[in-house]
Amino acid sequence: MADVASAAGVSSQTVSRVSNGDPAVIEKTRQKVLDAMRELGYRPNSAARALKRGDFRTIGVITMSLSSTGNVRTLEAIAKYASGAGYAVTLIPLDAPTQDNVKGAFTRLDELAVDAVVLIMEVHLLDAASLTLPPHVKVVVVDSDAGDRFHVVDTDQHQGARTAVRHLLELGHRTVWHVAGPEESFAAGRRADAWEAALREEGREVPALLRGDWAPESGYRAGLRLADEPGCTAVFVANDQMALGVLRALHERGRRVPEEVSVVGFDDIAESAAFIPPLTTVHQDFARVGELCVDAILRELRGESVEGGAQLVPTRLVVRASTGPCPSEAARTR
Repeated sequence: MADVASAAGVSSQTVSRVSNGDPAVIEKTRQKVLDAMRELGYRPNSAARALKRGDFRTIGVITMSLSSTGNVRTLEAIAKYASGAGYAVTLIPLDAPTQDNVKGAFTRLDELAVDAVVLIMEVHLLDAASLTLPPHVKVVVVDSDAGDRFHVVDTDQHQGARTAVRHLLELGHRTVWHVAGPEESFAAGRRADAWEAALREEGREVPALLRGDWAPESGYRAGLRLADEPGCTAVFVANDQMALGVLRALHERGRRVPEEVSVVGFDDIAESAAFIPPLTTVHQDFARVGELCVDAILRELRGESVEGGAQLVPTRLVVRASTGPCPSEAARTR
């Protein structure tokens, strides 16, 4: 800065005002300073400026997994909208969902100097009934039952699952089987609860729940069991990747989709339209989830009030070729 000031024939304070975009600097002087900056290759030290302002223009993200579709697409959306607002993203992935790991991640982000944190809470903590976060940190939580303590942004899992079940019942199926996600997942739990509630409201039998781990192979194993159930004509699968495994198993066992068994997934991943047959599924708006996370963070940073509790993003059913009317009793017993 001293070199620039000397080359431009101004004070270091004037160089600082130009660097910070002070409108009080007259245009002729501003141009002299900018010319000297270009000639000397001067760039303001953003780290030093951030320390002075206490504004680091960085959002930390703590996530439990980089393997799940929802987490990756939510993270992508957060990074996109943060960048559009002039913020960088610092990511801390956790090996295991423990209280100590979460605390350690917050300590690390504090050392890296972030302005706020988005916590993508896909799973229950293994060693704590509830999460305790540092009180001074501005936090928005994704996919959690954090209650009113934090601002939570999530897909309306309950609405999406009920829509899937009702779609199958309206097609004439007597009941709907379910392949759930892992037991420790918040989203899997909410989808399973909504599946059961929708069946009970209609007075339908609730079949035994089958459980997978989000991966296609677990869906395949569940599909083999469902293929041997003569009364199974409709299946709601907790994500599209497991639904792919279910479709494969039904095909291998000679159970035609949707003529004999209808299948609905959840997520609407890009590949779901290319499944055989193309998959009916529940669309999640991950971009909107990411946008709302960043919006809530920016409002907190501006000192605006951000209420605790859940902000839910609606889902919509995308009907494709994997669902159809329930086969007649005669056709199912032939």
